[in-house]
Amino acid sequence: MSQTGIPYIFIRGGSSRGPFFNREDLPVDTDTLSDVLVSAVGSGHALNIDGIGGGSAVTTKVAMLSPSDDEWADVDYFFAQVSVEDQMVDYKPTCGNMMIGVGPASIEMGIVKATADETTVRIHAVNTGAKVEATVQTPDGIVSYQGDVAIDGVPGTAAPIALDFHEIAGSMTGSLLPTGNARDTIDGIDISCVDFAMPMVIARAEAFGLTGHETREALDANKSFFEKMEMIRLQAGELMGMGDCSKSVTPKFGLVAKAQHPNGSLATRYFMPWATHPTLAVTGSQCLAACTAIEGSVTDGLLDIGKQQHTTLTLEHPLGSMDVALCRSQEDGELVPSSAGVIRTARKLAQGEVFVPQSVWSV
Repeated sequence: MSQTGIPYIFIRGGSSRGPFFNREDLPVDTDTLSDVLVSAVGSGHALNIDGIGGGSAVTTKVAMLSPSDDEWADVDYFFAQVSVEDQMVDYKPTCGNMMIGVGPASIEMGIVKATADETTVRIHAVNTGAKVEATVQTPDGIVSYQGDVAIDGVPGTAAPIALDFHEIAGSMTGSLLPTGNARDTIDGIDISCVDFAMPMVIARAEAFGLTGHETREALDANKSFFEKMEMIRLQAGELMGMGDCSKSVTPKFGLVAKAQHPNGSLATRYFMPWATHPTLAVTGSQCLAACTAIEGSVTDGLLDIGKQQHTTLTLEHPLGSMDVALCRSQEDGELVPSSAGVIRTARKLAQGEVFVPQSVWSV
C-alpha cells in the first residue's frame, strides 16, 4: 500500500472543526507527527486541496486524545494548530472551540464511558495544563448531538455542551499579568497583556483608528493595521517572557470597544493572529472577560462589571456574540479572575481513516 491510513473522527467543536485522533494511532516523535499533521490537513496550499483542512485557521486544527495519567482527569487533550499555507505546526496554544468536541470524541473513542443521561468528562489540556469539565448529553449512554442550542457563527442548533475551566490563570506564562502591569505601552499603543486560558495582547480599537465594530473582511483587508498589530504582538511576547513569537500563534491579539448592542457587554475582535477570527475563540473569550475584571486594564471605562463574584458577560464578535460566565475569588483582599465557563455545541461530521503518503509516515 502506498499510503498509511489513520483512524479519526471529524468533529465541529464550536466554530472550529478538525480531525480528532487517538494519540496512540500517531507517531510518537514530534517531528514525524508534525509531518503527518501537515500532510493530513493539506498545509501548503491556500485551499488545503490535498488534505482535509478547510483553507482557514479555524479549520486546520487537530485534537489528539489519550487516557490521562493525571489523577483528576479522564482524558488528555493535546492540541495542534496547523498553518494553512506555511506547513508549520504550533503545539504551544490550546483551543477552546476544539475542546468542546473532546467530551463527545473521548466517549465515541471509548476512552471515557458514558455514565448517565449527562456525562461529565474531566479534561487535562496538555498544552497549557488547564483543567476543564465538559458536560455532554448522553441519553441511553450514547452521545446526542441533536438539541435546540444555537451559537452565533454556526448554522442550525445542536445539543448543549457546558465547559467549566479551572486553574487557567497564567496558562502559559505562569502569571495572570505576565509583564507585572495591568497596562503597558508599545509604539504609543496602550495594551494589557493577560494570560487567562490563553495569553493575549489586548488593545482598544480606537488606538488603531478603528471602531471595533468592523467586519472580518474589512479588518483582513487593512494591511497597515495587521503590520502594526504584529509588531506590537511580537514586542509584547518578549515582555511576557514568551521569547520570539514570530512563528507562534501565541500570544493572540484582541481589540475591545464599547458594545454595539443594548444586550452586549463589550465589542471584541480576535486575531489568530495573522487573520481575523470569524467569531471568537473560547479561550480568547475567557481572557477578554478576565481583562474586564482587572483594574487599570485597557477595558477601563468601556464597562463596569461591579464587585460580583459571578458575572456573565456578553462579548460581541463579527457574527454575533458569546456569553462567558466569569468567576472571581478573593486574593489578598482583591477580587481576581479564577475560573470561567461557556455553553457551546459540537457535531460529529465524519468518521473513518485519513491517508498520508508512506513517504511521510510508514508503519
